[in-house]
Amino acid sequence: MKKVFFDLETTGVKHWRNGVHQLAGVIEIDGIVTDTFNYKVKPYEKADIEDEALAIANITREDLENYRPMKEVYNEFVKLLGKHVDKFDKKDKFWLIGFNNASFDNQFLRAWFVQNATTPKEADYGNYYGSWFWANPIDVYVLASHKLMNERAEMTDFQLRTVVKKLGYPVIEEKLHDALYDIELTRIVYYDVTNQEMK
Repeated sequence: MKKVFFDLETTGVKHWRNGVHQLAGVIEIDGIVTDTFNYKVKPYEKADIEDEALAIANITREDLENYRPMKEVYNEFVKLLGKHVDKFDKKDKFWLIGFNNASFDNQFLRAWFVQNATTPKEADYGNYYGSWFWANPIDVYVLASHKLMNERAEMTDFQLRTVVKKLGYPVIEEKLHDALYDIELTRIVYYDVTNQEMK
């Protein structure tokens, strides 16, 4: 089984208006980690950049200017995906796994693929986003909701840090909202709530 645990940091919360500035994650093939990636990305040139979003990620507009060009990162990312998946084989795809990704990260990732399209056809097909990933992602937020059903009313919120702590694992507060660290925590929650051993 091929899995991509991923997380994004963005310049706001609207995938049709804001952009991606960090894309990080872990690729697992049959339970074994084969690749880790952590791209700092200069956002789409037409993206709105909101100061509040940058403050959450503890970065500045000047930081964004020093990040790698979006197209360069995109090309490197799809090359990485292509090491493990044949995008022309309809039976060979990654499971996308994240925390609350179904309602947030997936839309941003798909929009990012479209932003990297170089032809109208590529834009129409989401730059072949669906060639790499199964349409139904795995959302660890939903999986954890099921496991913590009985405790939910006593929890202050259902953010990643809160869920991790509720399951009994430590959290380094100052590392939160770095996409790669958030993926570490997401994997911990995923393996806990699915009763699998993390390798």
